[in-house]
Amino acid sequence: MDGEKLTPSLLLRAYRMGAFPMAHPERDNAVYWHTPDPRGVLPLEEFHVPGTLAKQVRRDLFCVTSDRAFHDVIRACADRETTWISGDIERAYTELHEHGHAHSVECWQDGQLAGGLYGVSLGGAFFGESMFYRVSNASKVALVHLVGRLRAAGFRLLDTQYATPHLEQFGVVEIPKEKYEKQLDEALAVDPAWPDF
Repeated sequence: MDGEKLTPSLLLRAYRMGAFPMAHPERDNAVYWHTPDPRGVLPLEEFHVPGTLAKQVRRDLFCVTSDRAFHDVIRACADRETTWISGDIERAYTELHEHGHAHSVECWQDGQLAGGLYGVSLGGAFFGESMFYRVSNASKVALVHLVGRLRAAGFRLLDTQYATPHLEQFGVVEIPKEKYEKQLDEALAVDPAWPDF
């Protein structure tokens, strides 16, 4: 895959193999393929919502949608001092979205985009790519709604790539590559529809 132009078909082939691309700003935004071992995953049935966040979700502070503003979400995720989301990555995932395999979840407040996340859907797996917020907790609320919809739709795997302290509060764990590949194969064997929001 090294040296190949990022296309929807290449991305899907890579995700089926458990690989994902990241651009490296310090290396002229060259794209490298990553297959972390151990791998961060969020077991859907063990998802934990911290108490204060659960209260916010119940208060319906945000209007939550999906795929209403994919390009705005990926652009906001890339809008950081240092980012692995290069112009090529942004273009490729936007094309993947147009092919129905990349999705965004948006949180709106007073008609403005307050936060959200995006990732790749393939079979019964969702591969989380990035999150952002402009209003406190907006990206976390997007995650809560995403997990609820994935569970209801019959998805089997939520891949977070890495386990971070931010994600561990929701139940993200690290699993060895061999176990991840088994879970990925099981998830790819089913094909639920992308859930309605």
